[in-house]
Amino acid sequence: MRDLSALPNLNVALIQTTLAWHDRQANLEHFEPLLEQARGADLIILPEMFTTGFSMESQTLAEAENGPTSKWLRVQAAKLDAVITGSVIVQAADGSHRNRLLWARPDGEVWHYDKRHLFRMAGEHNHYTPGERQVQFELKGWRVRPLICYDLRFPVWSRDAQDTDLLLYTANWPGARRQHWNRLLPARAIENLCYVAAVNRIGTDGKGFAYTGDSQVLDFQGETLLSAGEADGVFQVVLNAADLQAYRTRFPANLDADTFEFT
Repeated sequence: MRDLSALPNLNVALIQTTLAWHDRQANLEHFEPLLEQARGADLIILPEMFTTGFSMESQTLAEAENGPTSKWLRVQAAKLDAVITGSVIVQAADGSHRNRLLWARPDGEVWHYDKRHLFRMAGEHNHYTPGERQVQFELKGWRVRPLICYDLRFPVWSRDAQDTDLLLYTANWPGARRQHWNRLLPARAIENLCYVAAVNRIGTDGKGFAYTGDSQVLDFQGETLLSAGEADGVFQVVLNAADLQAYRTRFPANLDADTFEFT
């Protein structure tokens, strides 16, 4: 097991807010002052499809891989000296449409994760291509693994064999199922012995679905460190590496975890 005691603490900011329906420019302009409020954070997390809302109009709304949102994120990340992440609709180099989380670093690099589990109840599987692999990013020595919304329901995909320190979810999770969101997130923290940060939107989308937020950060025992409720704004918390190290040393359940392969 890695020794986390030498790692710096991680300042994480969650931006929970409304989204303009199918209006990228309006959303980017809306987020700029909110990002400024998050200055000082190491990692800033935005909602799923933060430039459009959760839309199935992938043909119309998709951006190129190095499109305007990717370029905007590079500028914002450099200005704030922070990683900024959230998902957008992207047309990949192979022509497929992806619900893609972009991980924009202050040095200009942009990495990504493509949503694996597509929400068939909204027809997402008919308009997007699923991701093929888990990814893990490093930030100040912390191992961060991003997932998107519906991925939360699938414990095998969320299960970690890579010693992840922070599991990250970006979402458009409707209020009708907020109880599921609030119960599944602590389970993922407990079973993976890691912190969990989850960002959801608020407001009503262009199809009339209401979103009630509940963006939150949980520790490795599923205890709440931050809860945004239904509020609009920027919420910050500091994650302590020494606390995570102490808990994993005291309760190393990961040493007895089952091994498995994805098919």
